[in-house]
Amino acid sequence: MKFSELIKIRQSVRKYQDKPVEKEKLQKLIESVRLAPSASNSQPWKLILVDEPELKDKVARATFSKAVFFNKFALEAPVIAVLTIENPKLITQIGGRIKNREFPLIDIGIAAENFCLQAAELGLGTCMLGWFNEKQIKKLLDIPRKTRIGLVITLGYAEEGYPLRKKNRKDTEVMSSFNGYYNRDTKDRANE
Repeated sequence: MKFSELIKIRQSVRKYQDKPVEKEKLQKLIESVRLAPSASNSQPWKLILVDEPELKDKVARATFSKAVFFNKFALEAPVIAVLTIENPKLITQIGGRIKNREFPLIDIGIAAENFCLQAAELGLGTCMLGWFNEKQIKKLLDIPRKTRIGLVITLGYAEEGYPLRKKNRKDTEVMSSFNGYYNRDTKDRANE
C-alpha cells in the first residue's frame, strides 16, 4: 500500500470485533516500534502488549471511570498496547535541558504513529488514548514506580462495516507556509 493511501485509512477505531490479533501481526507491530527513529537513537520507550483477556480488561477499565466514560470502548479491543517513557541517553537528556525540549515525548509519538500505521497496513484498527489511570496500569503491569506511561493504544479488528470517516483537517493554507511563519507569497500579495 502506498504511504499516501495508508495515512488516509488510518483512523481512530472505537468498535472492535471479538477476534484475536495473530501473533505474526503483533510481531510486525513490535518491529515497527523497534525501528522508529529517536533523538540520539535513545529509543526511550518500552512497548507492552496486553492480550491476556482478564488482564487486558483490567487495563481497559483503567482508561475510564464513572465520571469519564469516553474510553469505555477499550474493553472491546482484544489487545492494548502501553508505551512507557524510558530514560534517554545522557546526550539527549543534556540536549533536552539546554533546548527545553521533551525529546522522549516526541520519540514515543513517532513510535506510536509507526505502530498505528503498521496496524492499518495489516488491516487492524487502533486508537491512541491519553486519558488513563497511570498508577493503576503501572500496578497491573508491574511497571517500575519511576517509569511514566506515555500512551495507551487499543488494537484489534474494526467492527464489520466500520465506516471510513472523512478526515476533518485544517486547510493547507492555514496549517502550512513557506519560508516563514506567514506565507510570504500571500503576505506580499496582501501588501500590494
